[in-house]
Amino acid sequence: MTDGVNSSDAFVLGDVAPKDVRVRFCPSPTGNPHVGLIRSALYNWAFARHYGGTFVFRIEDTDASRDSEESYEALLASLRWLGLTWDEGPEVGGDAGPYRQSQRRELYDDVARKLAEAGKAYPCYCTTAELEERREAARAAGKPSGYDGHCRSLTPEQIAAFQAEGRESVLRMRTPDETVRFTDLIRGEISVDQDNLFDYVLVRANGHPLYTLVNPVDDALMGITHVLRGEDLLSSTPRQLVLHEALRDLGIASGPLPRFGHLPLVTGEGGKKLSKREPESSLQLYLDRGFLREGLLNYLALLGWAIGEDREVFSMEEMAEAFDITRVNSNAARFDLKKAEAINGIWLRRLPVEELAERMVPHLQDAGLLEHPPTPESVEVLRAATPLVQERMAVLDESVGMLGFLFAADDAFQLDAGDAAKVLTADARSVLEAARSALGELETWATEPIQDALKAALVEGLGLKPRLAFGPVRVAVTGRRVSPPLFESMELLGRERTLARIDAALPLTDAKA
Repeated sequence: MTDGVNSSDAFVLGDVAPKDVRVRFCPSPTGNPHVGLIRSALYNWAFARHYGGTFVFRIEDTDASRDSEESYEALLASLRWLGLTWDEGPEVGGDAGPYRQSQRRELYDDVARKLAEAGKAYPCYCTTAELEERREAARAAGKPSGYDGHCRSLTPEQIAAFQAEGRESVLRMRTPDETVRFTDLIRGEISVDQDNLFDYVLVRANGHPLYTLVNPVDDALMGITHVLRGEDLLSSTPRQLVLHEALRDLGIASGPLPRFGHLPLVTGEGGKKLSKREPESSLQLYLDRGFLREGLLNYLALLGWAIGEDREVFSMEEMAEAFDITRVNSNAARFDLKKAEAINGIWLRRLPVEELAERMVPHLQDAGLLEHPPTPESVEVLRAATPLVQERMAVLDESVGMLGFLFAADDAFQLDAGDAAKVLTADARSVLEAARSALGELETWATEPIQDALKAALVEGLGLKPRLAFGPVRVAVTGRRVSPPLFESMELLGRERTLARIDAALPLTDAKA
């Protein structure tokens, strides 16, 4: 947390004291959480922690056709797993609750009524066909095609006539006939003139409040001081500021208007916004593949912000200490899966061996390689094998391919078909036979004696280069051309299982003769 207030802080905070900072993360519970959503949560969390303020988590679940309890639970589980703890919200509570919009309907209805009574909003009886006809005419004339204010000044008689026709009305916000200006914390000064500020709908004809009403109302009543959200919502900000002003005029809200900062989009291949439909956008993918929370959050933090010019690896505590919203880049940030894996690999290599072994257990269990719970013998082997793969892994799920040969039952062990076809050729038979003979005569089954015996038999005895000498043995014993260090692996596998696998591989070379 920052104790002093520097020039950047003064610009960001305005009249808000650091401890009074309140930001929010307000997703809709639709589908699996995606990385762009989590990046937004992370930036808000870091902003709140930097100033010692409050991180509010609320749920925008007013769309019953798209929202689900399953998605709601997934959101909570995701934030808990990531360690992005919230100060107010579901399961925590707070003075500004409830924190689910579906539980705040009466409040929205009351605000809408007050806006209408004060003339800040008005009923609109235009049909969809009439709206489209007038929009087409505006476009044909080269004019803005937003709502033209047709119902802004209806007389009581006109309203009665519309109602007599059986028309239903939506509630529209009366936008000011003036330019709306605000300073974006990331993008600087932004202004929208009155010709592009159309009266927008707050409440549908069926009485259902829209995002355009509920989101600003919640921000105002929850005392949100800073709104950090994606740039795709930038176009709605002038309209939201109009509503914020109206809420203050009516005494519904108090305090300064929230400051806005619009975060860069997260893009995929071709510079397009990373879609929910793309596999790499889903947080579940990274859970399944075994990303560490430390690694994933570290990489997501880099999608628009950097802690320093020559530094890419940092903890979330370090991020919170250094976070400055004005240093967020306004340009789109491209999601690079390879870089995400590389950052995660750094964090994976920082783990103590016992902790890394423990984190690999669920992945090995899911693959049917470890028991539930694992036996003491399996845990011992896993801990011994962990240093062999720690420098080679980027994500935890890779442990299945790298260490599976140690835990696979003898009748379930399989060679990689492609690797076996390339390596276990007719020429490999003499290699396997020599290796089998040398290993069978060993008195002590340990890494160094295994290494010495194989070098003597294959490199010196057969005159082979190490790559050609040990390749067939590696595939026969581990099932793959890429594996942990061979001699250490054979020690962990044990004499009987190692020799049995070499014996089982020998007939495969006959088939290639």
